[in-house]
Amino acid sequence: MEITKRDRDPDRRLTLRRPRRPRILHCVAITAVSLLALVGILVLVFWLVVRPSLLRCSVEKAHLQGFNITDNTLSATFNLTLEVHNPNRKVAVYYDRVEVAVWYDGQMLALNEVAPFYQPRRDVRMLKVDLVARSRPLLSSVETSLKQDRSAGEAAVEVRMRAMVRFKVGLLKTDHYTLRAYCLPVLVRFSSSVTQFQKVYCDVYI
Repeated sequence: MEITKRDRDPDRRLTLRRPRRPRILHCVAITAVSLLALVGILVLVFWLVVRPSLLRCSVEKAHLQGFNITDNTLSATFNLTLEVHNPNRKVAVYYDRVEVAVWYDGQMLALNEVAPFYQPRRDVRMLKVDLVARSRPLLSSVETSLKQDRSAGEAAVEVRMRAMVRFKVGLLKTDHYTLRAYCLPVLVRFSSSVTQFQKVYCDVYI
């Protein structure tokens, strides 16, 4: 059999095969779009069935004990009672790590952790936490403001909560999400004889 120059030319054969590539890319693109559409439909169905609501958090009580400023350092104990509300009917929450902090004028005064806990559906949980500042160095501006507030009888602080949470729907559990709650202004009074406290609702972000 005679082999023609057209058959012997490798460049010619490669040129003839090139049109297949657009077909492969087209199939890949269609598959990717189909998968994205499927994921979107599943997320929509999940939301319509579960209808998750945002978690709620508030500061129910706040007391200040042992307040003392010496040599630009703070010693004090903040006694807080937080309310964590899960309003969802079909979603439970795992709080695997919880940190609560007290901030004042851009400086953190005290920090403590809360033991991990599980919150079932439509549950309200009270968290009592003591945040202790032991000889905490203060910025000069913070020291001045705290002394002025002490003379006035009360100080407006910010309570922040940071938690690593997982959600449970039926038998399914999600990965970890970071929950952040910002509660302000929280008025703490220097006199123990004043027991009235106004509840403070927090801004919650996940």
